[in-house]
Amino acid sequence: MTETGERSAAELLSSSALTVFRLNGQVLEVAERMARPAGLTASRWQVLGAVLREPLPVAGIARAMGITRQSVQRIADRLVSDGLAEYRPNPAHSRAKLLAPTDAGRAAVRRIVPAHQLLATRLAEELGTEEFQRALEALEKLSAAFDRIEPPA
Repeated sequence: MTETGERSAAELLSSSALTVFRLNGQVLEVAERMARPAGLTASRWQVLGAVLREPLPVAGIARAMGITRQSVQRIADRLVSDGLAEYRPNPAHSRAKLLAPTDAGRAAVRRIVPAHQLLATRLAEELGTEEFQRALEALEKLSAAFDRIEPPA
C-alpha cells in the first residue's frame, strides 16, 4: 500500500483476481445445487442457457462463456446424446453446426427458474438493487478491460 493507504496496481490486480476466483467458486457451487434437481450440472446448464434464445456454434458459445471450444464441445455432445440439445445445419458455415436446445432441454432449464429467481431476489435484498447493478457494471468493465489489453507473455 502507498502512504495514503491506496493499493498499488499489482495489489489491486491480485485482490481482484482472488475475489473473482472466490466468486466463481461460489456461483458454481450454487449453480450445481440449483441444476442438480433438473438433472443438469452447472456447466450443462450454462451451455444450454447460452443457446436458449438462438442456436449457436460451439465456438461462439465458448467465446461468450470465456472457456475453451473443446470443453464446450464435450458438454454439447453430451447434451445431444442425452436428448437435451440437438445439432442443426449452420447456413453460415457448413462444418460448424449450430447447437439448439430440445423441448426436453428447455424443460430442464425451466425447472431451475424458481431457484434462480429466489437467489436473485435474495441477492437483490442483501445488496440493494442499485448496488447489485453497480457490482454488475464493475464486473463488466473489468472484463471489457481485459478484452482490450494485451497480457504480457
